[in-house]
Amino acid sequence: MQTGLIGRWAAVAGAVLLTGACSQVSGLAGVSATAPAGVPAAVTSPPGATDAQPGPSPESQAAEQQPKGDDPVEVPPPKLSKYTYTFPVKDCKTTYQRKLLVLPKTTIWAKRGCAFVAPIGGVVDEVSTQNLWNPATDQGSQREGRFVSIIGEDGVRYLGGHLDSVAKSLKPGVRVKAGQVLGRVGNTGNARDTATNLYFAISWKAGPAYWWVRRGMVKPWDYLDAWRKGNRTLSPREETQALRSKLGETPSCTVQCAVVKQVPQAQPTPGRTKRPRPRRDQDDAVITLSPIDPSGQP
Repeated sequence: MQTGLIGRWAAVAGAVLLTGACSQVSGLAGVSATAPAGVPAAVTSPPGATDAQPGPSPESQAAEQQPKGDDPVEVPPPKLSKYTYTFPVKDCKTTYQRKLLVLPKTTIWAKRGCAFVAPIGGVVDEVSTQNLWNPATDQGSQREGRFVSIIGEDGVRYLGGHLDSVAKSLKPGVRVKAGQVLGRVGNTGNARDTATNLYFAISWKAGPAYWWVRRGMVKPWDYLDAWRKGNRTLSPREETQALRSKLGETPSCTVQCAVVKQVPQAQPTPGRTKRPRPRRDQDDAVITLSPIDPSGQP
């Protein structure tokens, strides 16, 4: 009797234990599915609530700034020739013409005394230290007044005229460097009634008898623009050589070709022999040499 009662209690206890085990959340074998002590239970959202996170405050948005970009990269101008040039007026404010008026040259307006410098290294070709221009005769070879011309390393001739003065150290055959002072801006020659300026011309080597060549054959303003703005390798060499090949080294004068009328000389007395006197012509003040190679070779 007692044994039967004990058996019934054992059956009831087993049923209770089995019911409790089934009510727990299933998990891995030997691992409890309940949260350990001390860990807060997960917070569940009430019905109808969303899981979106709150956005940044206006204060935090104002504090955020767009990152600064890198400084612009300066790209040097392309190298257009092996020669390097400099603007022919140094350390002075200048303006100049960019159109053909009478001759293919330009007038660079600058204050008196501004430095006229060699636009490229080379050799001095002609030097006119006197201002012989006379409005009554207006000889073409004297219109630039005081002037200096050089034959550059590029084979091109560069002329600066209307100078107030010429550098004392200059004479034909002297080698000069780019940027070297050749003279000072003035208004000699047929510029005497104008503001001070530099008569600037590009041409090729020709003797003093062909003075109209040195007065300008190639339009210079595109090259001046480039040299002043930083592209110092734009060279007039190719354009100058092409024009020289087309026209020849000594083309005829076609613009402003006035010459002085020759005064008849007295006839010598019969029976007397008169030695010829050296003729003073319109180029007396121009010191020049025969053509010279800028490299130094005769």
